[in-house]
Amino acid sequence: MRPDRPVPTIAIPEIQGSGTESPLAHERVRVEGIVTGWSRKGFFIQASDTPEGLASAGLFVYQRRGRPRRWHRVTVVGKVLDYRSDATDRCTTQLVAERWDEAPHPTAPLEPHWLRARELPASGPELTEYLNRLEGMLVGIKAGATFLAPSNPFGDYVVLPEDSEEELTPHGGLRIDPLEPLRWFPGFRLLDYDRAPVVHVGARLLSDVTGPLNYRSQAFQIAASGPIAVRNPSIGRPVTTLRSGSRRVTVMTLNGFNLDPQVEDPRYVADPGLDIDDDLGDGRFRALAQAVVEQAQSPDLIALQEIQDDDGAEQTHRVRARRTFRELQRAIGRAGGPRYVEIDRPPEVGADGGQPGGNIRNGFLYDPMRVEPLPGSVRRLGEDAACFEGSRKVLQAGFRHRESGAELWVLNVHFASKRHQLGLFAPENAGHDPRQEVRVEQARFVAARLEQLAAEGHRYYVTGDFNDFEFSQALGVLEGSRNYNLARGVPRSERYDYNHRGRLQVLMHGIVARAESEAGTARYEILHGNELIGIQPGELGEKPTDHGYVIAAFDL
Repeated sequence: MRPDRPVPTIAIPEIQGSGTESPLAHERVRVEGIVTGWSRKGFFIQASDTPEGLASAGLFVYQRRGRPRRWHRVTVVGKVLDYRSDATDRCTTQLVAERWDEAPHPTAPLEPHWLRARELPASGPELTEYLNRLEGMLVGIKAGATFLAPSNPFGDYVVLPEDSEEELTPHGGLRIDPLEPLRWFPGFRLLDYDRAPVVHVGARLLSDVTGPLNYRSQAFQIAASGPIAVRNPSIGRPVTTLRSGSRRVTVMTLNGFNLDPQVEDPRYVADPGLDIDDDLGDGRFRALAQAVVEQAQSPDLIALQEIQDDDGAEQTHRVRARRTFRELQRAIGRAGGPRYVEIDRPPEVGADGGQPGGNIRNGFLYDPMRVEPLPGSVRRLGEDAACFEGSRKVLQAGFRHRESGAELWVLNVHFASKRHQLGLFAPENAGHDPRQEVRVEQARFVAARLEQLAAEGHRYYVTGDFNDFEFSQALGVLEGSRNYNLARGVPRSERYDYNHRGRLQVLMHGIVARAESEAGTARYEILHGNELIGIQPGELGEKPTDHGYVIAAFDL
């Protein structure tokens, strides 16, 4: 029997190399290091000597069976692997363990590298190089950091280090930077996320956080151990100042966050872990109704996005959303609101994107005592346009204000998603958004329709979820020289309705004719709250959606 080939002992920086791919990939090696932390799939080790240079002195050991104690010295034998979650993402170098031994380490724990704002490059190759050198190594965030993103069920947090001089919003968040829209902020994930605290935007970190710097879900974050101490701010529920009147019509924009009344049957969904929910039982219909009645003061019109069919994410041939609308209407009535009437034009089965089986669509609710739809005005636009293939169609409806007789045409949009955008650290085309050009073409389509409405003498308003920023090419196309985005009139410190990994941004907009804006006959407000609260939509009935609410008022 032939003896095994000797396994060489290799220093961790030699395995990591100076880039993201290891020069020793697929080699069987022996590595020694000190245990600095864990993830759910293994543990991290670091060399006791951490020489300066391009290569990290830390390494992740893939090992699902047991884990050594923190600060123990371990010797691991295994195969070097460059792991990618998918073909477009950067790789992380791991050691797939065959066996390991541990012993107490006689000296004090390693000192972490503290992540400080003044040392962090904002983005670009400098940031990638900086984090590559630290990947797998023990790093930390000092107490005093500010939480920029609401917490989620997976124990993920995003913070701004305490030495930052950034100007925060009144709620303690940070507005997106048009020059660096994909800016990275430090964050961490608690291993025991079932016990992770609920954290709101603007909360203060009261204890140091340390752990190995891990790469997952297209971002670097600390694999943190142990509990954290935080001080949460209170998040209020603002009420609009824009009210309906004898010479004014009000329009609310509300994203339903895949709203449906069904508890899905696991036999009929694509992913039982993601596609089963109970929007009724979780109180989402009730919370949305309270937002309509109490915060938006029962507007004349409600432009809805992300309304699903009656059986939610179940993959059937059903596309009607009668029950979805009825439950929302009943909830509004119980909250003291008017008897709204729905406008729904269902999509074809599976034709408009969104959650599989949900048959997502835009819709309207209107108060028939205040407004009425104009005959022949309700249409789904974009049915035959290539840019709307597999995407939500525009829902158009013209309304007549009963008291004054004035008319307003509303186009309710939900442009192509950013879901497929490449991450900041992708090895090629970092940050590339393959749907950006689609949104630009969708904007051109809508802009052409606005020209037709203007030529016919109609007053119009475009609202909804544009999935893009006020400074984007798509919104530039929509504004052109004829139109104006009412979101621009909101003070910068308040100009946001969505929070993505700590970057507060505008995704809902309000497009009107420029003449309307110059005449001062259109007003616009964003009601904050949902994008700041650290719970998933539906939990505790307090956060019914992930977007803020938008209110527009038109003097007639």
